[in-house]
Amino acid sequence: MSTPGGRRSGKESAGDADSGRRPGLREQRKARTRRAIQEQALRLFVAQGYEATTVAEIAAAAGVSHMTFFRYFPSKEAVVENDEYDPILVDLIERRPAGEGPLTALREAVREGLGPVYATDREGLLVRCRLVLRTPALRARLAGNLGATEEMLARALAARARAGSVTLEARVVAAAALGALTTAIAAWVEEEGAEELPDLIDRAFDALLQADVSARSRPGRR
Repeated sequence: MSTPGGRRSGKESAGDADSGRRPGLREQRKARTRRAIQEQALRLFVAQGYEATTVAEIAAAAGVSHMTFFRYFPSKEAVVENDEYDPILVDLIERRPAGEGPLTALREAVREGLGPVYATDREGLLVRCRLVLRTPALRARLAGNLGATEEMLARALAARARAGSVTLEARVVAAAALGALTTAIAAWVEEEGAEELPDLIDRAFDALLQADVSARSRPGRR
């Protein structure tokens, strides 16, 4: 999905905890360099515009070489959209309790995956979301990525249900959930963060769940 994220993912942190080790000095330096590049890039994007900012300017502001920039990010766009969120989300979906419905499982996985980033870098996340949604080139990349994200969610639901293949129902649920999530993010940006993003996500998924209940309660439905 490339929903803008930022720092080390919750999965990476959990992995360190599970393995009983702390990140080594090299890993810490790499994380600091990556964070510095991203922070300077966002500062420049806000100050002078995304299109007007070059990779060379970002590298200079972060105190790294042009080559070093590309060791951390494959492109200028990736500085904004690269957060490794999708594989984290897949793992969280597959770990949800078997008794949960698919929409509820997706909502809880989204909330759990978003939590660490939102708690530590809310304003940075808002800046990244705003850039993606208000920059035509980035918005086009996001739209182009949605199909792959929808397929990823559908496969995660199928794996969770131990289905042999991805069903039509899984694809429909994945598409609906992705629509709810992107609509919540768009509302958050439009309101300039006035309402908390997790609350907007809850409202969006509640609307889906309520629509499902309403449809099932119509006369003639079984």
